[in-house]
Amino acid sequence: MNHVQKQIEGLDALVSSRLGGVSTSMQPVPGDMPVIQIVVDGYESLPIYLTFSDAQCLCICYLWTEDEVVAERRGALMEALLDLNISVPLSSFGRIGRHYVLFGALARDSAVTDIAQDVVALLDNAVDALDAFADYLR
Repeated sequence: MNHVQKQIEGLDALVSSRLGGVSTSMQPVPGDMPVIQIVVDGYESLPIYLTFSDAQCLCICYLWTEDEVVAERRGALMEALLDLNISVPLSSFGRIGRHYVLFGALARDSAVTDIAQDVVALLDNAVDALDAFADYLR
């Protein structure tokens, strides 16, 4: 975790700056893998999680759960996710268990400025996705 902490030093300030000075907090998530949770004021329901493997840095934002999907619209939601996946810059839709997510990946040794850009893009894309898919959710 020390290497990760060193790599992302100043990330909260960079994200805050790119979002116009909005307060941003970061904290480690306990577990076997190094995971950092980033919460941006005004977007507390959309925390971003950073995790690192030997090859990549993965940024993940949980959007909604399977229970929130309108059952009759599930098929249409899947089609819409596939159709829009290509046009979402720097992010992709996916699922982790029963959670629909938006994620982006960077090289493991990416600069903190690049990670900040990915976090900001992911947050922006998550806000847009929630708006775009509102008709499929309860």
